[in-house]
Amino acid sequence: MNTRETPAEDDAVICSAKGCRAPAVWVLAWNNPKIHTPERRKTWLACEEHREHLSQFLGVRGFLKDVVTLEEWSAAER
Repeated sequence: MNTRETPAEDDAVICSAKGCRAPAVWVLAWNNPKIHTPERRKTWLACEEHREHLSQFLGVRGFLKDVVTLEEWSAAER
């Protein structure tokens, strides 16, 4: 997830795309098989506008494992 600059932003979950400040709607779960164990999942967050671009970036490299809504991801974490 992105580093937050102010306490007011702590409640906001924003897109991981460089320079984007839009609210995240999607979670892109990924791992790099050269450095992560198979079960390890790293995450990038995406707004509607950047979901496809970030998914393609990870997918071309063979890193993308799953794309789910932030709501689904949060429910599974509980």
